[in-house]
Amino acid sequence: MPLSDPALPAIIGFLDLAGIAVFALSGALLAARLRQDFVTMAFFALVTGVGGGSVRDLLIGAPVFWIRDPAVAPTCLAVAVLAWLTPHRWWEGRLLEWADAVGLSAYAVLGTVKALGYGTPPVTAALMGVITGCVGGIIRDVLAGQPSILMRRELYVTAAALSSALAVIGTLLSLPNEIVWPVSAVAGFVLRGASIHWSLAIPAYNRIREN
Repeated sequence: MPLSDPALPAIIGFLDLAGIAVFALSGALLAARLRQDFVTMAFFALVTGVGGGSVRDLLIGAPVFWIRDPAVAPTCLAVAVLAWLTPHRWWEGRLLEWADAVGLSAYAVLGTVKALGYGTPPVTAALMGVITGCVGGIIRDVLAGQPSILMRRELYVTAAALSSALAVIGTLLSLPNEIVWPVSAVAGFVLRGASIHWSLAIPAYNRIREN
């Protein structure tokens, strides 16, 4: 039987809101960098924060989470207000990248767990975790006319895939959720962090023959 949102453990709800806030901030800051007005900034925050989860819910046949959750939209709006009122230099450097790494891994685990709860097959559930973690950023970049995160060489989608895969494996092995979920999220965060620090990347395809 599908697992309804109120039945999800409190830790998952916290990870959800934390991931939303981080992704919303990245959307708001991109709008700020493009010198947009507050309405556009708030829109970017919302779309980035809920984009991945919305696509996931539509695909697995669940109610779109943020429509029913009274905390999500205000969180995105609050993040947009924060970005609007603070100097952009506060968010320069790699601080936001590290925060995004936390949100990416946590959100990937959340998406996977929710998909499994709705009876989605394991491999598909892992893909739902990747979609949850990555699609919001893709929508943000497309709207802003920026290069998509999919086109970056460093490990980003791969980190989300690691968190999702470990969450599925731990669930299939019937390991305790209180161990599986944090370990899965930390593993994705560590991989993404290593990519940020050492610029790790998967080798690109190089078998195209030149005429």
